[in-house]
Amino acid sequence: MSKPANVLFVCLGNICRSPTAEGVFRKLVARAGLQDQIQIDSCGTGNWHIGKGPDSRSQEAAQ
Repeated sequence: MSKPANVLFVCLGNICRSPTAEGVFRKLVARAGLQDQIQIDSCGTGNWHIGKGPDSRSQEAAQ
């Protein structure tokens, strides 16, 4: 078995754009049955929101 591909979504604070992209991509990967072949994560380049979860508006929009 080969090593999984890594996908990292990056934005400024990691509370809106990148976690939304991560969630949408995770769902697409799961639908395709590729969870074991792709590792997915998100991060931010700024340190203002360390330890905080995704913004509730982003979560609502992604639903």
